[in-house]
Amino acid sequence: MVKLLSRTLRRFRADQRGTVIVEMTLVAPLMLLLSAGVFEFGNLIHDKLLMEAGLSDGARFAARCNSKLYTDAGLAAIDCAALAKNIAVFGNLAATPPARIKDWTTSDVTISIADPATCKDAVDPGTGTVLYLSTTSQVCIVTASGTYAYSSLDSIGLLSLVNITTVTLGASHQERLIRF
Repeated sequence: MVKLLSRTLRRFRADQRGTVIVEMTLVAPLMLLLSAGVFEFGNLIHDKLLMEAGLSDGARFAARCNSKLYTDAGLAAIDCAALAKNIAVFGNLAATPPARIKDWTTSDVTISIADPATCKDAVDPGTGTVLYLSTTSQVCIVTASGTYAYSSLDSIGLLSLVNITTVTLGASHQERLIRF
């Protein structure tokens, strides 16, 4: 009996048929998991880049928008911050859908336009370090910041396997206030 078992094991060890299928069953799940992770991470980075581009566009618009110019000319005043939010989220002034990123809204974006009282010194008075290249002693800054709850991970995403269902992305962009 031992001889028969030893002969069978020797024959089994020498037989090469089926080794590819065994190797494939071991490697395929790992490769699929890695591929899914690459696609999920790619989607996350894509949404982050879209959000950063929108915030940059919104801050740039707010830095150049001058509602005082409209009121001085006798025109209806405009809300530069609200229009900048529309540009950040939708890419246009009228807030015409679709948004740059699915489910991103103007309530997720904050635009702060510095008034002259909150402007910063161009040169640090204590150290003399130049903080902002400027021809004036003070520089006013417009800041656009926002958050986005990346939730395509909900049901079929890779990170849902480890109970991570939502990743909150955040970004901010600053522009120097330019008034004409």
